[in-house]
Amino acid sequence: MFNNVIVRRPARSLVDGITSAPELGKPDYELALKQHDAYIEALKSCGVQVTVLEALEEYPDSCFVEDTAVLAKKCAIISNPGAETRRGESALMVDTIKKFYSDDQIEYIKSPGTMEGGDVMMVGDHFYIGLSARTNEEGCRQFKEALAKYGYTCSVVSLEEVLHLKTGVNYVENNNMLVSGEFIEKEDFKSFNKIIVPVEEAYGANCIWVNDTVIVPEGYPTVEKGIRDAGYKVIVTDTSEYRKLDGGLSCLSLRF
Repeated sequence: MFNNVIVRRPARSLVDGITSAPELGKPDYELALKQHDAYIEALKSCGVQVTVLEALEEYPDSCFVEDTAVLAKKCAIISNPGAETRRGESALMVDTIKKFYSDDQIEYIKSPGTMEGGDVMMVGDHFYIGLSARTNEEGCRQFKEALAKYGYTCSVVSLEEVLHLKTGVNYVENNNMLVSGEFIEKEDFKSFNKIIVPVEEAYGANCIWVNDTVIVPEGYPTVEKGIRDAGYKVIVTDTSEYRKLDGGLSCLSLRF
């Protein structure tokens, strides 16, 4: 169960964020704010305390706080983003994270290692980390070493098609996992009950489990049905403006 969530308000500079899909157009800032409000309300309805941080205009992608850290029960690991324009974001999260973790519970990924939280998926006391364009081999090594100090295990998953691991696979507890694209047949996930996401709804694979409720992006009916059929309460919320920046539901928060 999660008790806390950290989010950061989108900055006006959001419209200049990193994207691999410029054909979707630039985000509408005012609509992005409204969607962020709704996202926060959805989280609160799941029984968590939400810490809302101020926008950082100098970092257009800073609302995607998931990439700045991995927060587990026993420790916090501060990332070192692979995207150079985002390198300063992690340091600006440390003071907030220190409100929840003591100094001796905080680890840091250091250059030449890179790691972004979007590449990390927690399944109980085991963590999967994606070897991606943003998370390199040295980052994976440091992450695995840091986790081992606290009794956690870790395995590396090579990515071929997607930006981050959780772009295409997300664990929703109770041995259930949303899988799309390259992850459907991956040996790493053969032991899970798979909710298959069709290619035309691939973006919908990025859902988040929060205290027995699954928050699902709006507009992905097959995904929503699959999660409801698995027995979960569902909250649907719109993230259309964040999709334009390769961002989804998990990207917008740190849940712990």
